[in-house]
Amino acid sequence: MDIELQTKTNGNHGATYLSKEQVTAGNGDGAAYRITDGGEEDGLLSAQTSGCNGGTMASDHAVETQINLEQIHTSQETSAVCRIKGGLNEVIFWRVKLWMAIIILFFFIFAVIIISMLLCSVIHEDKDEIFDPSTFQVPQCFNGSFQLPNLVFTEELFTMSSNESQTLAGELREKLADLYRSSPALGRYFSKADIYAFRNQSLLADYQLTFLMPAEHQDQLRNITLSREMVYNVFRQFLYDQEPDESGQMYIDPVSLKMFLKH
Repeated sequence: MDIELQTKTNGNHGATYLSKEQVTAGNGDGAAYRITDGGEEDGLLSAQTSGCNGGTMASDHAVETQINLEQIHTSQETSAVCRIKGGLNEVIFWRVKLWMAIIILFFFIFAVIIISMLLCSVIHEDKDEIFDPSTFQVPQCFNGSFQLPNLVFTEELFTMSSNESQTLAGELREKLADLYRSSPALGRYFSKADIYAFRNQSLLADYQLTFLMPAEHQDQLRNITLSREMVYNVFRQFLYDQEPDESGQMYIDPVSLKMFLKH
């Protein structure tokens, strides 16, 4: 029996290995068997397996690193929160903790602001708001007329002593008084309003306004505050601001307003 050594090549990887083939001499029908030296092929397979496992190991390592970083970050946050809580719960004196002192401080500042505002509003006095009405003795009068388009003129309105005339005149006096008493500039000087006549089919009402002022400032007041222009403009603005539906029969036509200074 002869043994022949042959070199074989792996078709897939190009690796070579030794093959022992035993051939039985004779008539050529002897059985042949082959012994393969698998050392190099085993090494190649081992290297390939190692390469695949290396990628898996690298991926596992990255996941583990990420988990460790998250744990460290969470631990740091927890530690910071604990330090803040510990600082706020620190006793400053007696049984007062830091968070209690902060709340007390905020309440104290808020109370100081409120008290300061109240004191300023009480202590501050506008000199213009301080006046003695008894010194207002010099009269300033204005006459004029206006139209009441929502009212129908009747015979009773010719006589001012009639019940209808007295009722209508009283309502108009109250309306004019409320108008001028609510005026910031003229309210303190207003004395009274009178309605002394109703006339014409379009129902015109004749009125008189009386203002009182102190003697020491009468020249300045006559020319500025109690001038015809000021008193007239306040009246006219009020008429333009009124709502016809809300005023009803007491609606005054702004265009019909007339006013004259009584000398």
